[in-house]
This record gives sequence, structure tokens and C-alpha cells, in this order.
Amino acid sequence: MKVSIVGAGNVGASCAEYIAIKSIASEVVLLDIKEGFAEGKALDLMQTATTLGFNSRIKGVTNDYSATKESDVVVITSGVPRKPGMTREELIGINAGIVQSVAASILEHSPNTVIVVVSNPMDTMTYLTLKATGLPKNRVIGMGGALDSSRFKTYLSLALDRPANDIQGMVIGGHGDTTMIPLTRLASYNGVPVSNFLTQKAMEQVASSTMVGGATLTKLLGTSAWYAPGASVAYLVNSIVNDQKRMIPCSVFLDGEYQQSDLCIGVPCIIGKKGLESIVDLKLSDAEQEKFNKSSLAVKIMNEALNDVLK
Repeated sequence: MKVSIVGAGNVGASCAEYIAIKSIASEVVLLDIKEGFAEGKALDLMQTATTLGFNSRIKGVTNDYSATKESDVVVITSGVPRKPGMTREELIGINAGIVQSVAASILEHSPNTVIVVVSNPMDTMTYLTLKATGLPKNRVIGMGGALDSSRFKTYLSLALDRPANDIQGMVIGGHGDTTMIPLTRLASYNGVPVSNFLTQKAMEQVASSTMVGGATLTKLLGTSAWYAPGASVAYLVNSIVNDQKRMIPCSVFLDGEYQQSDLCIGVPCIIGKKGLESIVDLKLSDAEQEKFNKSSLAVKIMNEALNDVLK
């Protein structure tokens, strides 16, 4: 299996590392616009193969999309971060141009690939990729929910003082500080509802910490996180290339599901070799559905910045 990653920055390189270490794909291609950057990252990673014990081949290229030919999955991490004084619309405009160009170049060489979008604002960039390429909805997936859910489970494990791998939890909604929805009602510890162990106040604190999880790391690090995002991408890619059919919250196009249409937003999905295999209906409570509706409206408002791009 072959996976290509466009953007060899921290997230892209971490994703490549985890895919190789876990032998998710036999071939990984890193592509970047900066001369020699992807080549250097790839060579550095390949020099860990004998000590870490993997056999995946990692190749780095500068703007050579022909190297991504016949990729089973392509991950888009390209884009610029928001700078001081830059409006949301300006950021979307810049990143929209980058993502649209990348998607077109990808499909020229891998017309049957599944595209995983990481670029921010992630829900809007996923929607743009779907609309600009005309691909079927199963082949364009936004990664955000997988990352948000991993942060949710981490905060739950800290509050419970129990192993994170024994905890199940899910975050749906938009991939943003005010739009994501940690589903505390459905969170469990080895099948037992978390509410049996934590007070309502404690669960609300976990949800609050989850929602600002990315901002917390940015404040601590001075830049966006990369270990957890890279691992979340690799987890999603693994479910695709190995047809694992895992249930993973992802940003996908809704056409009536969860009472919403014409947007990409985080919902629980079955992910397999076709990409999005199906959307799972969680039967949200009235309060959860209301939150989801508000989150959807916020994402749609953000998508309006794409009007000029998608003309």
C-alpha cells in the first residue's frame, strides 16, 4: 500500500513516522514546496528503520507530484497558520487556494485515492476539497474528530486515574474550540458509564479541557501540536488501507444525517478501504442535537468565506 503526505512539517513528518513504525504502508511519500525539506525529513526517518525495526520505504520530494502516483491514500497537511492581524476570511482564502491546488495535483496522478484533510480550518477545507474535486463523499475525509476524541479520552483518563486505553469517548461537531461536542453521556470505562465514577462537575471540566485542548498546547509550545495530530492521521489511514472498518469520528459531508445538509462536520463514521463506509446514527439527545445544530451553523458561516473560491 502507498500513502502520500503533502506537507512535510511537524504534523506531516510525525504522520509519516507513525505509519512507518506501525508498518501501515509499504511506501510513504513526503512532499513539500520547500527545496530539500521533505527529502531531509525522509532520509532522517529512513535512518531509524534498523533501530526501530520497520521496512516501510520513505521518500521525500520537492513539488514532484508524479512521485505520489497511484497512492491509496493522500494526506493534505498544507496551509499557513493564522498570523496576528489576519482575519478568518483571509486565512481561509489563502489556505483554500493551497488546498485546491494540491487536491488537483493529487488527482492527476492518483485518480482513485482517498483524500484525508488535515489543513485548517479543517471542516471548511474538507468541504472545499469535496466541492472543488467533485469526488464522491466517501473519498474525502477530515481528520479532526479522531484527534479531538483522543484528547477527550486523555482528559478522561487523567480525571479517572485509569489507563487511557480502557476508556471510550467520542467528540463530534466542528473541529474548533467552540464547536466541538465531547459526548460525556456516552463515555465509558471498560463498558461502564464514566458517570458512575465522575461527578457532573468533573465531566463538565473534562469536556471544557477537551474543547480548548489544541489552544492549550499552542500556548505551551508556542506552535500547534504535532505528535497527537500525526498519530490521529496514522490511525485513520490505518483503518483505510487495512480495511479495519473502525468507528472513528471524522468530518464528512452530510446530506440529511443528523438533521444537517451541505456541510462537512464531525460525526461517527465507519472507515474502511473505500474511505467513508457509512455514518453511524447515535440518536442524540435533544440537548446534544441542539449543540450539534449550533456547531453546524458556525461551520456553515465559516464556509461562506469559500463563496468566491467555489464560483
